Amino acid sequence: MHYDVALAWQSLPTLLAGTATTFIVLLPVLVLGLALSIPIALARLKPGAGGIAAAAYIGFFRGVPSLVLLYLIYSGLPQFAVIRETALWTLFSNAYVCAWLGLTLTHSGYMAEIVRGGLAAVPAGTVEAAAALGLTPRQALWRLRLPMAARYVLRAYQNELLIMIKSTSAVSAITIVDLTAAANTVFDYTYDPFTPLVTAAAIYWSIINVMRLAFNIADRRLNRHLVRS
Repeated sequence: MHYDVALAWQSLPTLLAGTATTFIVLLPVLVLGLALSIPIALARLKPGAGGIAAAAYIGFFRGVPSLVLLYLIYSGLPQFAVIRETALWTLFSNAYVCAWLGLTLTHSGYMAEIVRGGLAAVPAGTVEAAAALGLTPRQALWRLRLPMAARYVLRAYQNELLIMIKSTSAVSAITIVDLTAAANTVFDYTYDPFTPLVTAAAIYWSIINVMRLAFNIADRRLNRHLVRS
């Protein structure tokens, strides 16, 4: 077993095309998951039925593996006539829509708990001061609580983002040719599992470390008041 440099170079366009597909899957998931997590986190902070429902949502989607959820959406939902025999089939017959939905639900479950923790960490005195200055609860949320929470949860969000990047490899199970599927395609044609998979791992590693560098820069800027001179 050895690393074939010539094969790696020859297969690079296929792997980069798979990388592009990975980002096509990933970026909508990050945006939609974050947008969905904010109202869920706010509901989670309040007592009553809304808080219980939000806690159940978080517990369920954090507990179900992404791969299982993708199979349930892509292969399970079409078993229902309400999906198969209506206009919904146009959506759920599309592997990308199923991937976006499944990964968004998983991502929003984790992000809701991260956002909840960040909001809970905002000092109560700061919120009371905002109210004393005449800010409405909505203004205090968007101008004070969420910006402060963003600083508190930055590292937790970094970990979730890095995990989500690697979790996108599950979409190859529902016919999407992402980076992992592209590496397996090269393996199928060349019978060399080592070279394409190591090359794919190197691409994942590069993406992860670029993201880590970006978060380090953001952390230094957002928390520069905590850095020693």
